[in-house]
Amino acid sequence: MSPTIRRATPEDAGTLSRLCARTFTETFGHLYPPEDLAAFIAEAYAEERQRVILSHPDYAVWLLEDAGEAVGHAAAGPCGLPHPDVAPGDGELKRLYLLASHQGGGRGGRLFDTAIAWLERDGPRRLWIGVWSENFGAQRFYARRGFERVGEYLFPVGATRDREFILRRDAARAA
Repeated sequence: MSPTIRRATPEDAGTLSRLCARTFTETFGHLYPPEDLAAFIAEAYAEERQRVILSHPDYAVWLLEDAGEAVGHAAAGPCGLPHPDVAPGDGELKRLYLLASHQGGGRGGRLFDTAIAWLERDGPRRLWIGVWSENFGAQRFYARRGFERVGEYLFPVGATRDREFILRRDAARAA
């Protein structure tokens, strides 16, 4: 049976919290001092914070499940990136992570397509993504989908500040 994608509900807050912590640590944990990583995960991926996001009508999260186990997730909502061109109504792909064991085979593309379809459910609009400056694979993935680098900012992980790129796809490019 192939992995399935489903929209997460507030009842999935614990699962999402654990999956977020696991995928972030697996992907980026080696970059940070343990105290910075722990502080970031405790704040950004706390179960109650996930429940609030999952309960908010302007946000959506999807789980990629394989044999009933959550192995990836995508999150989308209003753009919160620090760029002067962000306007009301702009959407943002906030997270797209899969466990390393489930990367490849188009699963990330399926999650991406699901989130983008939701963001554009009322028609094409400007979309944004923040991506770590050293995540070249993700940058290529988003470039193939029409996103271009338009800025950068510092993303806090505990006391560490990562250089993040801001990517944008205008509604006209989506068509």
